[in-house]
Amino acid sequence: MQSVLEVKNVTRYYGGGAVTKALDGISFSVRKGEFVAIMGPSGSGKSTLLNVISTIDRVSSGEIRIEGKDVTNGKEDDLSAFRRDRLGFIFQDYNLLDTLTVGENIVLPLNLRRVPAAESDEALKKIAETFGIAGELGKFPRELSGGQRQRAACARALITSPALVLADEPTGALDSGNSKMLMSTFELMNASMGATILVVTHDAAVGSHAQRVLFLKDGKLWNEVLRGDRSRREMYADILSVTAALGGEFDVR
Repeated sequence: MQSVLEVKNVTRYYGGGAVTKALDGISFSVRKGEFVAIMGPSGSGKSTLLNVISTIDRVSSGEIRIEGKDVTNGKEDDLSAFRRDRLGFIFQDYNLLDTLTVGENIVLPLNLRRVPAAESDEALKKIAETFGIAGELGKFPRELSGGQRQRAACARALITSPALVLADEPTGALDSGNSKMLMSTFELMNASMGATILVVTHDAAVGSHAQRVLFLKDGKLWNEVLRGDRSRREMYADILSVTAALGGEFDVR
């Protein structure tokens, strides 16, 4: 199956005097329609990896390709347009704008692309129905429940039909109930809408929803767990075994 993301021997250094190697020769790929989680203890390089994949940060060496396009050495204007058009982002605190209605928040990426209003309205109607928030579009984010805000943020991330959806610790500020709701939404995005998802998490329960989990340690790929035909409970048990061997702090709720 076609690879949406290819990471090839990526290294990232930080610092001037005392240099830190945050990423150390990492290589992997993500296939179209795959749901992959990245786990590892604090300082393992998880967020740095997501930052270089999202083109927010630059690699020191190596190559990253998204839909075959090399995104490691582009001009900032080109990369900014690429992020807007081909990447979807889901933030820990949703990043919904309080001064815009839910509908206006969701279509904002299309407005930034100057998509015609009729086309934007049709896309909004379709995705709002898919996420079960069609009746909430005229409300403001503060008027929604936590679960509704989650679904609005996910709808915004998907409305441009991005090549890749990126999420950094999306459940980090949520209680267990809202975390479960968010992961159910991720499964909807992946299974029913064909979204390719890459999520960084310290939460074993979040990782158990993925089809594959990559584990980082000291900036290197350390292990990998594949779900295959196994249940989420079995996947969760495997993740716990790996994290116990890996060491560091993980959430096992």
